Amino acid sequence: MVFWEGYISDELMSTIAPIFVYWIYGGFYMLMPPLKRYRLHTRQEEKEKNIVDLPTVIKGVLIQQFFQVIIAQLLFMVVSGPNQNESIHQPPILIQILQIFVAMVVLDTWQYFVHRYLHSNSYLYRYIHSHHHKLIITYSIGALYNHPLEGLLVDTLGGAVSFLVSGMTARTSVYFFCISVAKTIDDHSGLWLPGNLFHMIFQNNCAYHDIHHSLRGLKYNYSQPFFPFWDKIMGTYVPYELVRREDGGLESRPLKKLD
Repeated sequence: MVFWEGYISDELMSTIAPIFVYWIYGGFYMLMPPLKRYRLHTRQEEKEKNIVDLPTVIKGVLIQQFFQVIIAQLLFMVVSGPNQNESIHQPPILIQILQIFVAMVVLDTWQYFVHRYLHSNSYLYRYIHSHHHKLIITYSIGALYNHPLEGLLVDTLGGAVSFLVSGMTARTSVYFFCISVAKTIDDHSGLWLPGNLFHMIFQNNCAYHDIHHSLRGLKYNYSQPFFPFWDKIMGTYVPYELVRREDGGLESRPLKKLD
């Protein structure tokens, strides 16, 4: 039994819940006070170094989410057919956890290789992926700021493949997609807050991803959003240490020389 049962289908909830999570969780980060002590970059750096403004970022994210809704509903129409409003038997909780873990690994695999190819192909980087890297200093609601084609290839199709391969139900996918979105937001937040569960559980976090968004780190730390195992296997892994800056903030400093 879930709170939306009897009101909307699991398929619709799986489509719209991640969008609500994105703007609520991402907005929460944006509305926080400066918290300079825990920031990887100052807000002044955001203004000076980023080459795209906030309204453009919001517009880009909304466009991606529009196409995401369409693709998700088409996927569920194919998978669930006319049975979307019928109650589906949920597997035991341990099976659902295993399915979510499988989906995480599949999503990481998809995103690593597509993401890396977008960097290695100069044409695709220049005209597609460079949109995302206009945010040199990342922030929460810029997590899904991409060229629409990249949003389709990396996020939307990656999520669809993860859902299908894992064999999870639409109801389980609500939790998986919401966790994925929240994790992606956190990775782009630029805030190293004490007690953050994502930082405790995952080595791939905002400090790890900050290396990738630096000008010297573009060829490293491609892995997203959960585990860094593909970076380690493929030789693109750069560990980091958090160092206190003189101005009171934090710096994610690479522990190996970057080319």
